[in-house]
Amino acid sequence: MYINPSWRILTIGDGDLSFSLALKKNHQPTLLTATIFDSLATLTTKYGAENYQQLCDLHCQVLTEFDVTDPLTWGDLNHQQFDLIIFQFPLIPAFGSQQQFQQQQVGVNTLNRRLLRQFLLNSHNHFLDPNGQQLCVITSKDVKPYREWNVENSLALNSELNYLGSMPFDAANFPGYQVRNVDRDKFVKDTQGISYFWSTKPTIENPLTSQLTPPQYIGDHYCAMCRVGPFGTAQDQLIHQSSKRHRRMAGFEQLWLNDLNP
Repeated sequence: MYINPSWRILTIGDGDLSFSLALKKNHQPTLLTATIFDSLATLTTKYGAENYQQLCDLHCQVLTEFDVTDPLTWGDLNHQQFDLIIFQFPLIPAFGSQQQFQQQQVGVNTLNRRLLRQFLLNSHNHFLDPNGQQLCVITSKDVKPYREWNVENSLALNSELNYLGSMPFDAANFPGYQVRNVDRDKFVKDTQGISYFWSTKPTIENPLTSQLTPPQYIGDHYCAMCRVGPFGTAQDQLIHQSSKRHRRMAGFEQLWLNDLNP
């Protein structure tokens, strides 16, 4: 992930705060504000409060019980002051019971897309400086179920956001960072981590541009949802469209479009 030290950075939902602490220690951004979904008491019980205290000692603001989808939890962050906002390996929390899961009106795939889209929209509408870099980053895994969210093509539909491209996420550039499971106190691997970038600005600074892989699988001879192509013949394309993989992705996509346009 490319980090310019002059940027003012906000991290979202940083479970044990190890990413924010590693970011501060190793990249020294001009300003860093970190947020977590848990209360301070829950953080202390699950992970301990050492990272929290170290960030405070480094003069970083840390907001607890922060939900990027709920303005009532934002406190004094409801103003535009950041250049870069980062959401690392997001995933909706597990349901408390089977009954709670069955009460949902939409599937888990759509719920995760809702979370990511709301992150992007709220970041640009409320947190990013209109005169700054206006960058949002989601780092996710290139495996199921994360790949099935089609983050490159589906999240910015019907918005002013532009998907700029992606780059591999190398945790070695953030010594001390531990990727956590949602609602768990265990470590997980940053399996095939990829950082995806969005902005409302038509151009961004060159050091970042040169490191991004631009959007791929564009055009009639590709399937962007499944990341395949180009197809050599129309028959090849029809065979792909009838495959189980494509039909599954098309089903997720239709449910997402229905959710966007009820």
